[in-house]
Amino acid sequence: MAKFPSLTDAVLLWALVLCSVQAAFAELDNAGELDAYLERQIDATIIPGAVALVVDADDVLYEGAFGVRNAAAGEAMTSDTIFRIASMTKPVAATVIMMLVDEGKLDLDDPIARYVPAFAERQVIEVFDAATGSYTTRPAASAATIRHLLSHSSGLAYPFASDVVSSISASDDAPDGDVFPLLYDPGTAWSYAGGIAIVGRVAESIEGVGLDTLMRERLFVPLGMEDTSFIVRAEALDRVATIHRLVDDGTLVEAENPAHVRSAVSGDGGLNSTAADYARFVQFFLNDAVAPDGTRLLSRAAVREMTRSQLGVRTVTLQDEPTPLLARAFPLGAGRDGFGLGFQVTGEHDSATVRAPGSLSWAGIFNTEFWIDPARGVGGVLLMQYLPFYDPAAIETLQGFEALVYRGL
Repeated sequence: MAKFPSLTDAVLLWALVLCSVQAAFAELDNAGELDAYLERQIDATIIPGAVALVVDADDVLYEGAFGVRNAAAGEAMTSDTIFRIASMTKPVAATVIMMLVDEGKLDLDDPIARYVPAFAERQVIEVFDAATGSYTTRPAASAATIRHLLSHSSGLAYPFASDVVSSISASDDAPDGDVFPLLYDPGTAWSYAGGIAIVGRVAESIEGVGLDTLMRERLFVPLGMEDTSFIVRAEALDRVATIHRLVDDGTLVEAENPAHVRSAVSGDGGLNSTAADYARFVQFFLNDAVAPDGTRLLSRAAVREMTRSQLGVRTVTLQDEPTPLLARAFPLGAGRDGFGLGFQVTGEHDSATVRAPGSLSWAGIFNTEFWIDPARGVGGVLLMQYLPFYDPAAIETLQGFEALVYRGL
């Protein structure tokens, strides 16, 4: 399978030799083993490049950059490469939203219809005919709340994660997004959706400023996240990784970066960041929501609420894959893990070689991943930049990286 169709073999060899950056920190006992593993994964799979980073509450334990960030230009991956982190935006947005909850400006159990009237008459799909795409609906048995939207239990779902929503969305008479029927009664199941974007717009209305401003003032400045934004500043554009996509013939095709890298401001995606910047967010939660200068930015009660599963006895479920070149079935932990407010929450297990129960995690569609393990006092960030989401090579690399991290603690 061709990995970089735009490069000659000679240039590819040159890029891969130069681009491997050895761990900048060697506080993990097996830093060399981590280097060798990640170099091997880049060499042996379709993954163009990756940056990996491990932290405890105060320090960087491991950092490495591998492969290329721009294959056509032969540019090596570096530790300060900027990635489109997509849905890794969601935990950040949820954190800012919880600051408003702390301040009494929102309540998690507020019906979202109080702020978004279209939700007042939301219908639930009762019968769906996969052969024809037709369906019947009934009134929802309960109101969707802010809590449901932040925990992906509102009944909404993304088309790329649901066969039903994908089918209805593609029909000629697809309903408007504001009145799209729910898959189930709010609070009775889990499906991956853009609910945090809806709550983000509510937060903007309450505060009278954009979510980008709220994130910057309340999180990015206090945590020192200088490279995290919806718009990459001009002087940093040369550090942005290109996006690769797997196409029907099995080739990985690279898209040239645009002249300006910017995304719409939203709570469910769009941020650009580096591994080091996002690791500061990881450390923020390892430090119980206290900023580096000692300021508590989020109450302990809010942290407890965000980091406990909101699903009761239910768990996250394996999502559909109607567009497998965009996203494969996800997430890991389906059938075991819960979901908090913005974070997947690791369920009970007895393995010492992976993140502990109660760990927090999520990902972005371009195969960016992170986890926070408060029980072991460690967190990891692994950033790649290609589609499809949950490509087997990306997941194998994440699991191998995580296993080696815990071996080295």
